[in-house]
Amino acid sequence: MVEAPSVQIRALNASYGARAAIHDLSLDCVAGAVTAVIGPSGCGKSTMLRCVNRLHESAANARVSGAVFVGQADVYARAVDVVALRRRIGMVFQRPTPFPTLSIFENVASGIRASGIRASNRALSDSVEAALQRSGLWPEVSHQLHGSALALSGGQQQRLCIARALAVDPAVLLLDEPTASLDPMSTQGIEELLYELRGTVTVILVTHNMQQAARVSDTTAFMLDGVLVEHAPSLALFTTPSDPRTEAYLTGRFG
Repeated sequence: MVEAPSVQIRALNASYGARAAIHDLSLDCVAGAVTAVIGPSGCGKSTMLRCVNRLHESAANARVSGAVFVGQADVYARAVDVVALRRRIGMVFQRPTPFPTLSIFENVASGIRASGIRASNRALSDSVEAALQRSGLWPEVSHQLHGSALALSGGQQQRLCIARALAVDPAVLLLDEPTASLDPMSTQGIEELLYELRGTVTVILVTHNMQQAARVSDTTAFMLDGVLVEHAPSLALFTTPSDPRTEAYLTGRFG
């Protein structure tokens, strides 16, 4: 299993053409911990997440400057293999995205194969099972591994996507509103999974759900208009925020 590194963002700026999305953002995410990022829609949360694994630059007219370090490695160094980088930095999106024509087993195995890892059939099966175990999905699907992924519930599909990301032992896991489209029971399952992943992978969670951020994260960052306003241990930020803008957002005065 890959040792979880820290993630350090330094003087990050990102834009879409003439529209600036992030302004001079610096943020430290502790190794093996869950960092939640909150803020109103359009504040740059998802853009920041996409900059960490260099998805942002794939958008039309996108620009980025600054530095992102995963451990000691500079994500934006010229010699970086972006495909290899994204194997170290998994990402799960708001809506579940299982591959519709593949079985449950093949959805997870596809992540392993795409990473270039060569494995015997037995080793591949063991890796798929391990990923499904880590995602908490194994007890529910072990009897139907070769059935359609689309037969699963929304929450199960999202955990399948997380299993697919975990199958290659990523160092960092990026989650962009992973429970936004799920029911309360499925949301609870994802939150329990995040708690269990502590120490094994560094997690950055973007969420609009402040209660969720308070429940599952070790630290929380509040963003507003592309700027990092405050970053603190979650208990401190939610009970005694140091910036009046944070307090205004938490108490519902805007956003």
